[in-house]
Amino acid sequence: MTGSAALAEAPGRTTPEPAAVLTLLKPVTWFAPMWAFGCGALASGSALGEHAALIALGVVVAGPLVCGASQAANDWFDRHVDAINEPARPIPSGRIPGRWGLGIAIAWSLLALLVGLLLGPTGGVATGVGLLLAWAYSAPPLRLKRDGWWGNLACGASYEGLAWVTGGAVALGGAVPPGRSLLLAACYSLGAHGIMTLNDFKAIEGDRAMGIRSLPVRLGAPQAARVACLMMLGFQVLALAVAWPAVPGWARAVHAVLILAQPPLMLRWMRDPRGFAPWYNGTGVLLFVLGMLVSALGLRAGVAG
Repeated sequence: MTGSAALAEAPGRTTPEPAAVLTLLKPVTWFAPMWAFGCGALASGSALGEHAALIALGVVVAGPLVCGASQAANDWFDRHVDAINEPARPIPSGRIPGRWGLGIAIAWSLLALLVGLLLGPTGGVATGVGLLLAWAYSAPPLRLKRDGWWGNLACGASYEGLAWVTGGAVALGGAVPPGRSLLLAACYSLGAHGIMTLNDFKAIEGDRAMGIRSLPVRLGAPQAARVACLMMLGFQVLALAVAWPAVPGWARAVHAVLILAQPPLMLRWMRDPRGFAPWYNGTGVLLFVLGMLVSALGLRAGVAG
């Protein structure tokens, strides 16, 4: 059944189900940019209490608002793909009917931008950039997600790097974060490219049918898993090297242990990349994000020392 046919058969409604709107915004995805924003604030070395209210607001902007808007936009422009891969999603199932999905994505993006302006000039610009990346990822004519290399890069840059840098800037009252913090943001952005690939294994059939060249579609599942592992592991090692001269010994040791624990998990995942992708999301990715926190805390301790 084609995506269009599946959508045509969805039960008729005139207004969205309230619960379906929350599902459209995908709260489970908010964690990544919220975590990165917090890590960036910690890595700034700033006295966080001075800007506590703005930092808390920034966490909300990064997660529920900007990330929520990006998820809504993605679901709208992916509705035909989801009709194949996940027909129970809010739009193909008909729980969000007509063009309500597009309207919610636009309204939530405007809300994110308005609230983001409260973070000051730096935070407002960062919010705008994040929204531009979100729409460029999902919407024509760019629709970066059609190419697994560029699409995953845009997601990693938005969810990890941009959120990290913005957190640091807000914590510093709008100033540019230290150079080493910026380098860590770049490392984790590029490492997150592999995490984004993890999410593509569940959608291979629909992506192939709709012309979306995710890495599992382009390279095949086994090779895509190897590339994802190299991206995740390689840029974590680079992050450790970047932080090494500036952080105390405990941070180096804990970060190294977190990295060394990942290859055995990766080897298990690569035995069945499609079947074990959700398992690795809950194990190896957890170690990745804990490494982000350790490197941020290490930089903070180094500044204080």
